[in-house]
Amino acid sequence: MDEMDEELKCPVCGSFFREPIILPCSHNICLACARNILVQTPDAESPQSSRASGSGVSDYDYLDLDKMSLYSEADSGYGSYGGFVSAPTTPCQKSPNGVRVFPPAVPQPPPQHHLLQHPGSLPPIPRNSCITCPQCHRSLILDDRGLRGFPKNRVLEGVVDRYQQSKAAALKCQLCEKSPKEATVMCEQCDVFYCDPCRLRCHPPRGPLAKHRLVPPAQGRISRRTSPRKISTCTEHELENLSMYCVQCKMPVCYQCLEEGKHGTHEVKALGAMWKLHKGQLSQALNILSDRATEAKEFLVQLRNMVQHIQNGVEFEACLVAQCDALIDALNRRKAQLLSRVNNEHEHKLKVVRDQISHCTVKLRQTTGLMEYCLEVIKENDPSGFLQISDALIRRVHMTEGQWGKGTLTPRMTSDFDLTLDSSPLLQTIHQLDFVQMKGSSSVPAAPMLQLEECCTQNNSATLSWKQPPLSTIAVDGYILELDDGNGGQFREVYVGTETMCTVDGLHFNSTYKSRVKAYNDSGVGQYSKTLVMQTSEIAWFTFDPASAHPDIIFSNDNLTVTCNSYDDRVVMGNCSFSRGVHYWEMTVDRYDNHPDPAFGVARGDVLKDVMLGKDDKAWAMYVDNNRSWFMHNNSHTNRTDGGIGKGSTVGVLLDFTRGILIFLINDEQQGPVAFEALEGQYFPAISLNRNVQVTLHTGLPIPDFYTPGEADPTGSVC
Repeated sequence: MDEMDEELKCPVCGSFFREPIILPCSHNICLACARNILVQTPDAESPQSSRASGSGVSDYDYLDLDKMSLYSEADSGYGSYGGFVSAPTTPCQKSPNGVRVFPPAVPQPPPQHHLLQHPGSLPPIPRNSCITCPQCHRSLILDDRGLRGFPKNRVLEGVVDRYQQSKAAALKCQLCEKSPKEATVMCEQCDVFYCDPCRLRCHPPRGPLAKHRLVPPAQGRISRRTSPRKISTCTEHELENLSMYCVQCKMPVCYQCLEEGKHGTHEVKALGAMWKLHKGQLSQALNILSDRATEAKEFLVQLRNMVQHIQNGVEFEACLVAQCDALIDALNRRKAQLLSRVNNEHEHKLKVVRDQISHCTVKLRQTTGLMEYCLEVIKENDPSGFLQISDALIRRVHMTEGQWGKGTLTPRMTSDFDLTLDSSPLLQTIHQLDFVQMKGSSSVPAAPMLQLEECCTQNNSATLSWKQPPLSTIAVDGYILELDDGNGGQFREVYVGTETMCTVDGLHFNSTYKSRVKAYNDSGVGQYSKTLVMQTSEIAWFTFDPASAHPDIIFSNDNLTVTCNSYDDRVVMGNCSFSRGVHYWEMTVDRYDNHPDPAFGVARGDVLKDVMLGKDDKAWAMYVDNNRSWFMHNNSHTNRTDGGIGKGSTVGVLLDFTRGILIFLINDEQQGPVAFEALEGQYFPAISLNRNVQVTLHTGLPIPDFYTPGEADPTGSVC
């Protein structure tokens, strides 16, 4: 049941929930933690005055007036809930849970005070107090009831109690700061487990504490388990029991709510009937998610078998060595180069499969934890408490089940090696070695010989190697290498010089190129070599480029993960460019603090590196915060679209040169309309971010299922 720990721990204190309450956004938080992060909203006559009196540095200073609607309560995207009103998210200091909130109005009492003092004797909550959800960052202004207006999550509290009781480990002291010791007593009145040192320090047997009853930990655990559940009461009418369910508001209500409250005109149903209905819906959704988890376990076994198969590449290497040993001694120095290529392919396959194993394992652990938590919730016999959280749980289960689709359980890499040593052309050339008739000093060079064992393609680059025929004594001043356009067009010169090896970058992906080379000297130009046909990679694999990035960019994970050490936006580009075809890549948001605005898109090679992507006319981008997004090119903001990002979100970029368009996706859903059209030329993948964001690049991905590429443009130009 360790996978369920994440479901049972408070996002603020990191410990198991104690007296959890349900926020209007359906997230849970400890009652004590909710009191700790309460802040008081500042009084202001207008948005302008509140902004002027706030922090001098804002995350949104560079945006236009259109984006200022983020601070408007009417445009915040959050409605009222149970008497609580959404508060504007004005940037200021951080609360204990890491979100930005208003400055606290009252000092917080020390931790021990919360443990020993009865909740009813805590100081009253000031008017206009505000609380920010530590998970979704929604800010809410409390009414006169304060935290009592939030319903208690008795189901979650019961699950936590059972979970803690099921652990075989000894009970630990709840007041030890580091390495909790084993508890020796429990106070029935304080409901706290103490070790001997903490009992003497925090619970001395004198004063009012002398009347408290200390019992052994085991007896205290039994008393906790057998303590009766409190009867569900209405948060609006505390003396009334919850007996009906409002279908429109999706919450349990009492008879007084129907007669006097806002639910009088709403459709209501019997509490027990809705309890059984929602349990059935959750059970049905769990069955589907369970099937996905079973498939994921089988898929992990398949991936681990692939790793073992890839690691057992001894037979392939032995065959390669045997073929190399059959050649003449002059080819022995090529053997190490060929083995190096095999090892690179071997490491690449292992890396891709291991990355997929890690990703799938994390998702499976999260899925299993959610399943176990939901099963424990179903065991609860509290209809009203269950219905308070059932809708949110059903949505989470459906969302988690949907994340297992769209190719998640499909291997990204095959275990077979697509390398075959073809030595027949070289052997044939060796058998044809013979003396040639000298034609005098004025003869032109013979046709060079392409060294096939050294010619290769990688991504959109091609490396070619050649040499003069054996026993040729005609002087050579240089060579001319020619390639066609990758679409059956005419040849053109790509290299002229004395080297016998050349790498050509910037070719089109998924294209077939023909190459040939000829030698020249003072007498003229010789004959062409045989034509070599090469195929570039079908899908682009690339990383971020440290050479062209701003100095403030920080690289990790083999240049696949980037962040920044500056609060200002900095640009980093990919090490590969595109000018033809359809390409798709994604970036996962690993860290997202204080609601920054990273920008994703494409750019020319000479784009500005010290401003947000899209500020100049060299970049086409989408910048996005936690609520909405905008398209930007040449500092022009267009197409504001609701829906933002957070930690764990995925941003996709689809670049289609066949139609000349750029499309953005967030969490596998298209964000807004087509962002840009009439794109032509050479573009690099690019992103701008600051120190509050960290992203990881994912390349080599197939085109999303919803998108159908247009017809290829035969006139596309080479990079």
